[in-house]
Amino acid sequence: MRLEIPKTGGSGTRFRGARVRKLGGILRHTATDTFIQFYDSPLGELVMSSDGSALTGLGVASQQAAVATAAGARPREESLLIFRETARWLDTYFRGRAPAFTPKIKLSGSDFQKRVCEIMLTIPFGETVTYGEIAAQIARERGIPRMSAQAVGGAVGANPILLIVPCHRVIGAGGNLTGYGAGIERKIQLLKLEKVDMKNLFVPKEKSLPKK
Repeated sequence: MRLEIPKTGGSGTRFRGARVRKLGGILRHTATDTFIQFYDSPLGELVMSSDGSALTGLGVASQQAAVATAAGARPREESLLIFRETARWLDTYFRGRAPAFTPKIKLSGSDFQKRVCEIMLTIPFGETVTYGEIAAQIARERGIPRMSAQAVGGAVGANPILLIVPCHRVIGAGGNLTGYGAGIERKIQLLKLEKVDMKNLFVPKEKSLPKK
């Protein structure tokens, strides 16, 4: 799968409250710089991370996991083309439309985790697949009888680039809305934004949403 998408301009990209800031004061220096920028979204503030060329992380800024990719480097206060392209992608997505392009991304993790992310990238806007379906596809690719859906769930949960690598479109067997690092409420919000038919989907009892 080719993950690098041709550049699409972006000089007039609108940032909604986007800004760069250090995380937790002074971070230890490493040989590889990490660049970050923030984006105000209907899900709350998102943080984008980059190695200077590709997008390496996208997550909810209030969650520790979302800023982990920047934890070993010194964020640089520079505006990057990849951030402008990602912001443009997010602008389109949050208007309820499928973006016509994908920003250049760089996947991380094990080969298995990367393959799961590649498969998730093929899930169309407004559709869902199950952990079991992804497991079955990988089993076929490897020529083995079966692959653990739980192992797939672990790889889905390790996805560092939310939304663009659409782990929110992966559901449990029978319509079970389980397993989303940004929270079940956000998963439901995203599926509704994409106009997914929710009538056969449900939240597990132990993860039921709080009454309002």
